[in-house]
Amino acid sequence: MTSLLHVVGARPNFMKVAPVLHAGERVPGMPQFLVHTGQHYDAAMSDRFFSDLGLPAPDVNLGVGSASHAVQTARIMLEFEPVLDRFRPDWVVVYGDVNSTVACALVASKKGIRVAHVEAGLRSRDRTMPEEINRLLTDQLADLCLTPSRDGDANLLAEGIPGERIRFVGNVMVDTLLRLREQARALDVASVQGVAGRPYAFCTFHRPSNVDRAETLAEILGALDDLAATMPVIFPIHPRTRQRIEEFGLGDLARRVTLLEPLSYLETISLVDGCALVLTDSGGLQEETTVLGVPCLTARANTERPVTVTEGTNRLIPSQREGIGLAIAEVLERRARGAFHPSRPEGWDGHAGERIIGILAGD
Repeated sequence: MTSLLHVVGARPNFMKVAPVLHAGERVPGMPQFLVHTGQHYDAAMSDRFFSDLGLPAPDVNLGVGSASHAVQTARIMLEFEPVLDRFRPDWVVVYGDVNSTVACALVASKKGIRVAHVEAGLRSRDRTMPEEINRLLTDQLADLCLTPSRDGDANLLAEGIPGERIRFVGNVMVDTLLRLREQARALDVASVQGVAGRPYAFCTFHRPSNVDRAETLAEILGALDDLAATMPVIFPIHPRTRQRIEEFGLGDLARRVTLLEPLSYLETISLVDGCALVLTDSGGLQEETTVLGVPCLTARANTERPVTVTEGTNRLIPSQREGIGLAIAEVLERRARGAFHPSRPEGWDGHAGERIIGILAGD
């Protein structure tokens, strides 16, 4: 029977691995192993995500922790090689676009172990993003590129990936969202935050392009504070972003915004599902809002998920106070007059994990 070794490293990977692992558990006799590289090193938050998603404890936690991209990638590679010697899987399954993804794909490839990349083919066309480099390299290494949307197939073919290595499977993040949506709603986090029954905004910002320059971060915080004058703005704040706000002395710009500690997956979905709009630079939220039918304004020049713009609720906006304010006013006006009609992309149906296991088990 085909054996699978799944690799996760950061929170977005957890939502992606869950439906594949659960689908594999329904195949009699299929050995599966879970390796957590520890790239996301907040143990408490990792434990909450594992619990929310019904994930088993990892078979191995490499515990690599935080470092520069080069150091972190190197540590993962060094620690991962003995794991492959121990488990000797038929497939190494990597997810998304974090450093763990490319590091483990490279080690497995050099050891002659087949690599399957879940969420293959996504492209922002922006090589200043570390994630874009990880995507490009992982897809070149992978024996099987499992794409979440049809644009991924086209991107891979244009880069010379043979068609027989490409399989469209749909979006595993959506599997997790649809499975846990009612459980998230039951938490009623909006009531906990005192915003139930009225419009509120939800936001997250963590990308270096938005938070590592004082001028840009000040523009974003100013726009959020402007919005907070008209409706509550809930901002679970990434440690990197909180550090930059303090470092740049920008705390007064967010005085009307409700700043929270990072939330669990279920808490996040509970709030996003009930909000009037989302402002973000996250990749996953672009997808989740598309499924939930919530307007999403993404403060980035590009996105590796263009299907969320063409078919969903997402819109790219500048990281500027005035531009953000104009976009907010427009999307709220459209929603108020009922001119907001998103659709759900092909394959975002809750069965991507099953399709992946069907492909791997049948190999």
